[in-house]
Order: sequence, then structure tokens, then C-alpha cells
Amino acid sequence: MATRDIYTTTFDDGVQTATTTCPDCGGSVRTTDRETICEDCGRILKDTKLDRGPDWGRHDEQGSKRRTGAPLTPTRHDRGLSTEIGYKQDGHGNALSNTKRRQLNRLRREQSRAQWQSKAERNLAYGLGEIRRVVASLGLPQSIRDQACSLFRTAQSEQLCRGRSLEAVAAASVYATTRCNGLGRSRAEIAACARCNQQRLTNAYTVMNVELELPTQPIAATDRIPRLATELEVPDHVRRRALELAQKARERGMTIGRRPSGVAAGCLYLAAQRVGFCLSQQRIADIAGTSPNTLRNRRDELLEIEAET
Repeated sequence: MATRDIYTTTFDDGVQTATTTCPDCGGSVRTTDRETICEDCGRILKDTKLDRGPDWGRHDEQGSKRRTGAPLTPTRHDRGLSTEIGYKQDGHGNALSNTKRRQLNRLRREQSRAQWQSKAERNLAYGLGEIRRVVASLGLPQSIRDQACSLFRTAQSEQLCRGRSLEAVAAASVYATTRCNGLGRSRAEIAACARCNQQRLTNAYTVMNVELELPTQPIAATDRIPRLATELEVPDHVRRRALELAQKARERGMTIGRRPSGVAAGCLYLAAQRVGFCLSQQRIADIAGTSPNTLRNRRDELLEIEAET
């Protein structure tokens, strides 16, 4: 029996010739890797073939055509290009022998010794790790973490870490990033999660703000109200009323020269009183980081604004 009697389709350099005919003109049909076309009339019968070749589209900012490996990240001192040596299993999940384990232990020890090229690189790795820890403790998004790590790199390159603790610079980077993005996080809140006190955080942030010319915006009372309302577990209508009061106080200039936390606490307290929601002055003052006397003063000023309107 001849070969052509067994196989109705032959392949030659990616070109496939089938025995079907065109439904329009009855001409012969030629099938390639990507389409099926009539050789007489030129009608394309099928063109939905899958291209199983490599995709060389550019998917990153640098225009690289690489499609392998993990993406680069600013949260690691080596941009995420480090190698991790396993312990008990190989790449296929098989258990390692005792000889191979001892060999990997020696390789792991030598790798840890040669991991840092300089003391500056070791400090960078420690600072970035501290930023990741603080961001995770505060529940901030990944974009804030990446921006804070990039800011820490810039501060180290500008020699701003000299004479200051790495923990303070890392915490200041997180605080500066939240300020630049309009997030209502106070210094006391970040210092509580960091391994430094609030005074060191403030000093490091002041130097970074002056030397790096950060695009920080003034803190408004409206930025502090959502977090206070969440911690106080107030209803949504109380929160909306407090935001309206804070916006009215800003328009009348009441927030000039006053702490945003005190104004936010006064707005929440007055809004809760208007709807009959029970909130104690001491509880609001403790969560807002202010005093009950300041809270009452801000409330009285808001009452004067409402009386004038």
C-alpha cells in the first residue's frame, strides 16, 4: 500500500496540503501553519490557528524582550536577583541525600558570606527589610512599600543616613510616602510600629524633606476623620457629617494653626452629638492623640461657625 493511501495530509516545512476543496469554486485548498486558503479564488477558509512560537512583545518599561525570571523589585537590595539555596528537596520535589545536604550547607554558608559587597549594601538590605516590616504592620498597600523603598535608596545615596539610625530613616521614608500620597497616618502611629521613637523619626523626616524636597502636602482634618471614625466604630452618616463640618471649618480658616487631629476629633464629637450617637470625650481624645480640653475648644469653635451661617 502506498504512503499517500494511508496519510491524506502531508507536511513539508510548515506547509500542510489537504485533500479538501473550496466550497465556492471547488478549487484545491492549501493549509499552512496559520491559515487555510483556496489556491484558485484566494478565499481564506480558516485563519484561527494558534501561534505557539515565542511572544516577543515588550511588557516592561525598559523594553526588554525577556519572558523568564521574577520581575525586579525595589524592596530588595539586589532588586530581587538573589539566589536561594534549598534545604531538603531538589527542584523536582525529591528528597536529598545526606551528602548533598552537607554540600548545600557549605554552599549556603559561602553564599551568606559573599552576599554583601560592602557595608553600605548591608545597611541598605537592613533598611529595606525594616520598611517592609513597618508597612506590613500598618497594613499599607504594596505601592506605598515600593515608593518608601525607593525613597530610602535615594536618602542613602545622598548620605542622609550618616549620623542617624537606619530604623529612623526607614520609618521616616514610610511616613514621607504616606504624606506625599495623602494618607492619614500620624508620626506616633508609625513610630509605634517602628524600632525608634517619635523624636528620631521627626528628625530624620525633617532632613529628608529639606534635602530631597519632597512633594508633601499639609495634613488636613478630613484626612484624619476616616481612620478615627473606623476606630470609634461610628455610623456612616456620622462620618459624612463630620467630613462636612471639617470642610466648612477649612473654608472659614478655623484649621489654620491648629492640629488636624484636634479638629477631626471636634468634628466627630459634634457630629455624633447632632444625631444622638453616644461618644465620650475622653475616648475620642485618647484615640485622636489630643486632650478633652482641646476637643471641647474645637467643638465650641464649630458651634460658632454654625451660628454665623
